[in-house]
Amino acid sequence: MAGTKISGSGFFRLFPDRCENRFDRSPGELHRQSYPPGQRQDRLHRKKEFMSILFKPFAINGMHLKNRFVRSATWEGLATEDGAVTDELVAVMANLAEGDVGLIITGHAYVTKEGQAGCRQLGIYKDGLVAGLGKMVDAVHEKGGSIVAQLAHSGIYADPERTGHRPLAPSAIEKITNHPIREMTISDIRHLVADFGRAATRARSAGFDGVQIHAAHGYLLSQFLSPFFNHRSDEYGGELENRVRIHLEIIEAIRAQVGKDYPVLIKMNAADFINGGFELDDAVVAGRMLQAKGIDAIEVSGGTALSGRKSPIRMGIRRQADEAYFKGAATALKAAVDIPIILVGGIRSFAVAEKAVAENSADFISMCRPFIREPGLIKRWQAGDRAPAACRSDNLCFGPTRQGEGIYCVTAERERKRKSR
Repeated sequence: MAGTKISGSGFFRLFPDRCENRFDRSPGELHRQSYPPGQRQDRLHRKKEFMSILFKPFAINGMHLKNRFVRSATWEGLATEDGAVTDELVAVMANLAEGDVGLIITGHAYVTKEGQAGCRQLGIYKDGLVAGLGKMVDAVHEKGGSIVAQLAHSGIYADPERTGHRPLAPSAIEKITNHPIREMTISDIRHLVADFGRAATRARSAGFDGVQIHAAHGYLLSQFLSPFFNHRSDEYGGELENRVRIHLEIIEAIRAQVGKDYPVLIKMNAADFINGGFELDDAVVAGRMLQAKGIDAIEVSGGTALSGRKSPIRMGIRRQADEAYFKGAATALKAAVDIPIILVGGIRSFAVAEKAVAENSADFISMCRPFIREPGLIKRWQAGDRAPAACRSDNLCFGPTRQGEGIYCVTAERERKRKSR
């Protein structure tokens, strides 16, 4: 999973004119001869002047980030059965920070036990988890990184065998899952809003640099936004302003706990890509409403488990034209709001990422699967090796997670075993 490096011999094959008598010179002589008198400062100035926009710092509500790269929330499957942080999970986060990822977003952490989706998922639903979360945060900060906790509830995709509860949903629609679901009452909604507020308090107590509300990919808050899932006839259903109401109440509850100067982000679908689902026009209006209520940045995603080939995690990304599949949506949201936009979705190439930011489609570039294989990808790119991410977009990495083994790049492991034979 280490980043690709150019070996010394490879370097000299690329630049043979720099090989001559190299080992006959002292380090000081090498330094002096690399930059003739008067030219070293000029070179350093030019290097700074032409630095890619992707490596220029940016801030989200006072959270200063060293570059424009974000590790999008990833289900690592490395927590304990009750959602506590493990040494394995701490190591994953520390490696990402050491690899110069500007902002790390944790895997979706369930804010209440009944919102758990899968095995060994990270939790933030009780105070007893704060110490372990703090250990993970400290490991990131020690490497110079920043980290945000993603707060989530899985809704109909919660696992009743793990939670002991019937999954909650905005509406009791049938044939979406293989188990019965329960429509949320007003009391359920009020309890959930409070759960998000308490989870944000735990995140701040653990030292996280901010929180992100998960309202994408068909999870509970995404379900409230979507007419496909939300058939309610009360103040939480129907018109868009009603379907966004729970999100605004959650933001208000979080702000009441952490104040206005603590970064609060949201990840939301720009479209569900299902008939009767959430669409871009509504996402743009919702984005303005979220900003007005105090959201500091929006990560733009899309799709659900029911979206077929337009799911959030698409396969077969083989060329630049396949990448950044939510760029158009991010551009529309960027034009509608005055807060940072984070673009996620199949980005593998430095050029694609750079163009998206340079053209003002987004302020940040978010990736998930590339960092599973290469936690040092950003450091490699910054060092000058701009080859695309080694990720094959085959989604084999999620198999071990579902089996309780924790996430890793299966393809890279297979290649390593073949080479060692």
